[in-house]
Amino acid sequence: MKNILYLALGILFRPFIILCGYMINSNSFPKPLTPEEEKKYLKLFGEGDESAKEILIERNLRLVAHIVKKYHNTGKDMDDLISIGTIGLIKAIDTYNPDKGTKLATYAARCIENEILMTIRATKKIKLEHSLHEPIGVDKEGNEINLLDILGTDMDQVLDEVDLKLQTRKLYRCIDKSLKDREKIIIQFRYGLIDGERKTQREIAKILGISRSYVSRIESRAIDKLSIAMNKN
Repeated sequence: MKNILYLALGILFRPFIILCGYMINSNSFPKPLTPEEEKKYLKLFGEGDESAKEILIERNLRLVAHIVKKYHNTGKDMDDLISIGTIGLIKAIDTYNPDKGTKLATYAARCIENEILMTIRATKKIKLEHSLHEPIGVDKEGNEINLLDILGTDMDQVLDEVDLKLQTRKLYRCIDKSLKDREKIIIQFRYGLIDGERKTQREIAKILGISRSYVSRIESRAIDKLSIAMNKN
């Protein structure tokens, strides 16, 4: 039983140990697989070859390192982020379906990022929960009271509402800092940030005196900028 346990732990943590080694001792990672190699190892893994899975993981570790660097200023320990990102990579390889037409790297990047973001959000929620439970005074009978006592609302609802407000403020800051005037105007019109009324691309094009396709391109560029800005902060 012990041997099976050690073997399972070795399989689980091996990619993480390898990645740490590359990040600490060298700037060079294993080269990404060529499309032909990737196809070959995906096929082998689909047939139950676990060594093919290890190769797929190891040769995509560069992607984990690249994504983890984006979150270095989130307050999370880098080792934790590496571990979390590696878990996301493993999940990606386990669930990847080449028949859907998405590249493995694209799908894996999404899984890695989602895993990191979920963990960061969960950590923020825990911190927020602690702050809501901290005593802020006493009532008439001398009993300690906290913010939750005053709000008198379901815990999850309070946390979600507070988190939504924080994310909304963050979005407005990113709009102000990251977007040019025309990009800002189009995003505000499209998502009802001015008066709560969302406008179509055609309506915005008429207001600004430009083509609808140009509005679409500007909107797409603005959303990309906001996505990067939101992930950095």
